[in-house]
Amino acid sequence: MLLSLWQREYFQQLLCILVFSLVCVSQWATSRGAEAKSPNVILLLTDDQGYGDVGFHGNAQIRTPHMDQLAREGMELTRFYCSPVCAPTRASLMTGRYYYRSGVIHTSRGGAKMHGAETTLAELLQANGYATGIFGKWHLGDNYPMRPQDQGFMESLVHKSGGIGQTPDKPNSYFDPWLWKNGKRERGKGYCTDLFFDAALEFMDRQSAEGKPFFVYLPTNAPHTPLEIADAYWKPYLKQGLNETTARVYGMVENLDENLGRLMAHLEQKKLQTNTILIFLGDNGPQQKRYTAGLKGRKSWVYEGGIRVPFVASWPGHIPEGTQSAQIAAHIDLLPTLLAMTGTPKPKSLKLDGIDLSGLLTGKVKTLPARSLFFQVHRGLTPQRYQNCAVVTQRYKLVGYPGTFGEENLMRDAEPVLELYDLAADPGETKNLISDKPEIADKLRQGYQQWFSDVKQSRHFQPGMIVIDSRKENPTTLCRYQDGSFAQGNSQGWMVQVETPGLYEIQIQRGTGQKPGKLSVNWQGQETHEFLQADESSARFELKSGSGLLDIWFQEEGADRVYPGDNSTRGDVILKRLD
Repeated sequence: MLLSLWQREYFQQLLCILVFSLVCVSQWATSRGAEAKSPNVILLLTDDQGYGDVGFHGNAQIRTPHMDQLAREGMELTRFYCSPVCAPTRASLMTGRYYYRSGVIHTSRGGAKMHGAETTLAELLQANGYATGIFGKWHLGDNYPMRPQDQGFMESLVHKSGGIGQTPDKPNSYFDPWLWKNGKRERGKGYCTDLFFDAALEFMDRQSAEGKPFFVYLPTNAPHTPLEIADAYWKPYLKQGLNETTARVYGMVENLDENLGRLMAHLEQKKLQTNTILIFLGDNGPQQKRYTAGLKGRKSWVYEGGIRVPFVASWPGHIPEGTQSAQIAAHIDLLPTLLAMTGTPKPKSLKLDGIDLSGLLTGKVKTLPARSLFFQVHRGLTPQRYQNCAVVTQRYKLVGYPGTFGEENLMRDAEPVLELYDLAADPGETKNLISDKPEIADKLRQGYQQWFSDVKQSRHFQPGMIVIDSRKENPTTLCRYQDGSFAQGNSQGWMVQVETPGLYEIQIQRGTGQKPGKLSVNWQGQETHEFLQADESSARFELKSGSGLLDIWFQEEGADRVYPGDNSTRGDVILKRLD
């Protein structure tokens, strides 16, 4: 049927209107998509950088211009808390839960192994479409299923154990270090902090080119010991009159600051700044004596100097510039906060201890609900009530048995040694009010008792278990000092689950002055031995499936068994399945 002229014009007008409408809808959808695009996340966690180790906390001797700039451009939480030592902070940060729930007890000797079944921030973000990468220090388990690649990180460049140069990565150095890239050992060329930032920037560029949001976890090993840094960084501080230890720490922090500046410039250059959440914080207080901005104590102590850390968050257009909040917050809050800020769903079955700080960080709320934060850590695999603990509220703080971190078997009094401080009036914790305000102390004490019982019920303080599965990891390195089960300062073997039974080549680090002797394996109630000549260090043993304590040792002929307990590689074992 032929259409009249006016009909043709009418349908042409309708077609134009339809096309215009489709264009508008498309533009609106594109605009909405850009607004709804998931923000990138960069989490920079430094190691042993205390509250006073930044210029913006009144330290006139240290040079941290980029950290100071970040504080001016973002929001600082002036009362942000972490655990007093490394691995507990990292476990809480990754899970949003108190670290005792995760299987982490302290930092070594079997106490820094997070259960593989824990749900991490990386796993949740990856499930929401994020590319996830870690570049630096993991310290939550070096074996399957506890490694970064088992816990949600698609890409990893890390060192093992609690620090470069510690077992099982001896010998090693901050310069040209041996690192583990996606599970493979390789030699880096350059300074460790520079290498971690290099890898992070390259990862970010790769993901951005593919249009994929990224989560970059940058837990540096600096300024943790050993205090290795180029002379150009630390010697100027020495000339200022600082002692060499402090000069080296400040030099390592200055190098960190330079890398942060490089990261910030890179975000701006790549036009990623406005769509990237950048968070900077420390993991605990300083290890050595130095400026603490008036706070008492340092690393391993639960006084403010040990658990209060620098914290700054930046997200242009969302987090108001140059703002501060004195609301108490902690490592357990970062996971729920970042889930909220990235629109990442939280599984209903996932029970968290932390709360969402996104309203506080974006300025939508000024105060948080009243709460208590709990901190405790000490040596040994059996936590004791009140030992080296603290309960922190917005105003008051209860401290238990301060300074007892290193006592594995604390001889406790009938009544616990407790101290009470009014942090609002006395942030330096100089006046103990335990006798003056017994009702407040009792209330905080009751809260601690409930918390301790609650976290104990989660896993009954059982560290994560190494799973020997040749399909996932072969060979498996068992580090005695870092991952062995210790009692009374002696290694008793390793708690493991043998998933792939069969014939294994077992090699042991015998140490110096080798003599003939027996390589012994005690597994599942059966003890077997193989005689080794002076120049031999390995033999073959059958391992059947099961779980329990796997004890392996070498005993020189005519000598008593030696139980190595130091931070050396002596007694470390490599298991390689042969069939």
